[in-house]
Amino acid sequence: MATEKAAKELSPEEERVLIRDIALTAEANTKEGDSFFLITQKWWQHWIDYVNQDQQPNNSNNNEGSSSLSGNSDSNGVGISKRPSGIDNSDLISDGPAEDANSDDGVEIHDTLLEGRDYVLLPQQVWNLLYSWYGGGPALSRKVINSGLSQTEFAVEVYPLRLQLLVTPKGDRSTIRISKKETIGELHRRACEIFHLNLEQVCIWDYYGHRKHALMNDMDKTLDDANIQMDQDILVEVLNNVNDTVVTDGTSIIDNGFADKEATSVLLEPSKSSLSIAGGLSANKIASKGYSAEQLQNQTLGYPSKESDNNFGNSGVSTRGTFGGLTGLLNLGNTCFMNSAIQCLVHTPEFARYFREDYHQEINWQNPLGMVGELALAFGELLRKLWAPGRTPVAPRPFKAKLARFAPQFSGYNQHDSQELLAFLLDGLHEDLNRVKHKPYVNSRDADGRPDEEVADEYWANHIARNDSIIVDVCQ
Repeated sequence: MATEKAAKELSPEEERVLIRDIALTAEANTKEGDSFFLITQKWWQHWIDYVNQDQQPNNSNNNEGSSSLSGNSDSNGVGISKRPSGIDNSDLISDGPAEDANSDDGVEIHDTLLEGRDYVLLPQQVWNLLYSWYGGGPALSRKVINSGLSQTEFAVEVYPLRLQLLVTPKGDRSTIRISKKETIGELHRRACEIFHLNLEQVCIWDYYGHRKHALMNDMDKTLDDANIQMDQDILVEVLNNVNDTVVTDGTSIIDNGFADKEATSVLLEPSKSSLSIAGGLSANKIASKGYSAEQLQNQTLGYPSKESDNNFGNSGVSTRGTFGGLTGLLNLGNTCFMNSAIQCLVHTPEFARYFREDYHQEINWQNPLGMVGELALAFGELLRKLWAPGRTPVAPRPFKAKLARFAPQFSGYNQHDSQELLAFLLDGLHEDLNRVKHKPYVNSRDADGRPDEEVADEYWANHIARNDSIIVDVCQ
């Protein structure tokens, strides 16, 4: 193709400078509704190595992380990166059904991707140029939305809401993806389109936990403002005629004919090794880990350094000065006892780092004393939401539902003792994350006059032989 031929005629330095200039312009002019594209970190790193090879220091240890991407070596022993082949985003793609796609491109990405590790976000102009040079794909576009309390911060919505639509009385169902910034009116329209229903004979409900929480009749209100959560249910109620009365009580799942066993299926899988939130603004925040104008101006075009953790810099579209960890928790009704304990834990530095990284590898799925990893997953997902850039309060309903499943004393919306909740949560997290998969039998010996130090050391050795988790590391 002509575009490929033209690209091959450009030197790596010319490619770098051209992309740098386009990226700078795009960053300066980013606005709500613009498109950003995901591109696999593996391919991006290869391209970064390729265009920066003339800028690397003349020694073989200049970049440990890029050795696998190096090509031949010149006479001085400096690695020469080969030109990348076509863009290959296949490692980002999930095998999920088409109707469960993340965006209009009809492609579902893995729920567990981490920005800066699995992918980077590029402005549409940058993607278009790279695609014209290298081809490949598929194209994975995401929209820029306003976020934060002031709604003046920009973010890329990598994971739009995934909602399960349930139709009563017919019993039909369908899963859709829709932006949290779309209106209730748009959700209403799409539901009617999917199920071939008359707009005037349908009402929709916030059906979180398979109970009618609120009639969604404010058509101009956004799903974000309506506090709709990832992977929750929406009840589409078909009225027999327009004069039917809408029942506003807490009709349960059984009343509407949907399987009760699904009532607890509100938990998201964790963002695998991720600051990225399955279903929300993430480290997919433009300000978190994208490309950096500062690095572009330094003519490195984001060549990864140890400080940048192999990311394309520290980009801000218009969110400079934005930090994570400033998000509050909504009170669901006398749940301040729970919220205060959660905030203490999520702002403990060791826990914040641990649950924002690859903690899922330590989940003990077989521990009979644990919660089959479900409590750890729910807590980890909530922590990620609280550490996402921006300050929009989070409703901890999925976490509370999971907590109530394993500790019925905390069900409902009554006040409880915060220390009791904290003790249960720490014990549950410990067992879910216990690195000891098969606890050995320990024979406890009496002190028999031995020195206290010896007895204490023996007791501790016996304890950690059966208990080894992040909770033990931090709290014991």
